[in-house]
Amino acid sequence: MTDTPTRTPQPERTRLMRQRLMEATVESIVEVGWAGTSTTVVSQRAGVSRGAQLHHFPSKHDLVVGAVEYVAERRRDELDVDTSALPEQGRTRAVLELLAGQFTSPVFVAALELWVAARTDPELLAKVAPLERRVGRDAHAHAVALLDVDESRGDNRQLVQATLDLLRGLGLAATLTDDSTRRASILDAWADTLDRELER
Repeated sequence: MTDTPTRTPQPERTRLMRQRLMEATVESIVEVGWAGTSTTVVSQRAGVSRGAQLHHFPSKHDLVVGAVEYVAERRRDELDVDTSALPEQGRTRAVLELLAGQFTSPVFVAALELWVAARTDPELLAKVAPLERRVGRDAHAHAVALLDVDESRGDNRQLVQATLDLLRGLGLAATLTDDSTRRASILDAWADTLDRELER
């Protein structure tokens, strides 16, 4: 007796198809930029028919709105780390390394492309801006938790925000050249600053 192959339920097939399209969109935005990304390019990258892609995302705008939400979700997922794995000695420097990784990842590059495109596209800006604010709040809250500080004390809130702004700038520099050596020395110095200035 042969086993009958189990058929994947339609909702799961839909979810997987959308995920493939979103991942292909992010990859395209990272590799060829906003201008080079089209619905045709995305469907080819995802390995799905043009008709299937149009069924889920009828236009580039629909595709991009989906990608914005997907990128925001991926960036939130990247923030979730196991704090128990952080070392006791050198914890601040380890936290900075974790946070810096979020600003040098392909997901950050995709977000950066979307920011630039949204600057002159009001329709895209209306979608990107609220999601970016939410991601920013999440990043700040995670940084506070990782650094294990009470942000209501002293200058803790400002120092955490300065840390995220610094890392964002270093991430931007990394999109143009391999900046890892300079970034490491800056993070070393900033970790020392935080250990001195944060009220724990």
